Amino acid sequence: MTTPTKSFYAYLMRFRAPKETDDVTRLANLAFGDTLFPKHTSDYNEISSYLETQALFYFNLTLFDDIWQDYLES
Repeated sequence: MTTPTKSFYAYLMRFRAPKETDDVTRLANLAFGDTLFPKHTSDYNEISSYLETQALFYFNLTLFDDIWQDYLES
């Protein structure tokens, strides 16, 4: 599978919304509010590691994996 041309953060920002209706919207809103979120990368390990060890919020990593797969398929 090829690397996406846009960052994961850019992909997420398509889903930002005032009302969180699903997990991808929740992650998009959380990432937007986190000034340290890795915004310019498409590297799974970098983002996953950030979510596990440095994020100022908790997000279920199984859900992140599902969103990541959707990102790769977009």
